[in-house]
Amino acid sequence: MSLEENKAIIHGLYEAYNKHNVALLDKFIAPDYVHHAQKLRGLESVKQYEAMIYKGFPDLHDTIEDIIAEGDKVWVRVKVTGTHKGEYRGLAPTEKKITVTYVGIHRIADGKVVERWSVYDMLDFYKQLGVIEYKGFPDEVT
Repeated sequence: MSLEENKAIIHGLYEAYNKHNVALLDKFIAPDYVHHAQKLRGLESVKQYEAMIYKGFPDLHDTIEDIIAEGDKVWVRVKVTGTHKGEYRGLAPTEKKITVTYVGIHRIADGKVVERWSVYDMLDFYKQLGVIEYKGFPDEVT
């Protein structure tokens, strides 16, 4: 597949994420998919994971801010916004808004995403929810 076709697959995947309809993921994610950062294996585990996130953050929205393709991989920098209105990993709703940026690398084979690696700032995520207090270092610039 061309680099532009691979980017189009990733754009479609994130559009599906934003519709909060896990059935749409069948079109973009391979049955034997592996998400290394979240320790997910298989399309069904992705659907369960996404459903859990949508329950906790019903207005969750992903915005691709940068996208780069090379070979069979597509890199994205994504801004995620949402409001914690439902249970999330045992955490009662805080009604707090979050904004998280992450970098993801997606490997594509036969027109579907087969692997993903991601780097998230989970410390900042839980700080925004008010779960932890992080004051930083004394000489840290804010």
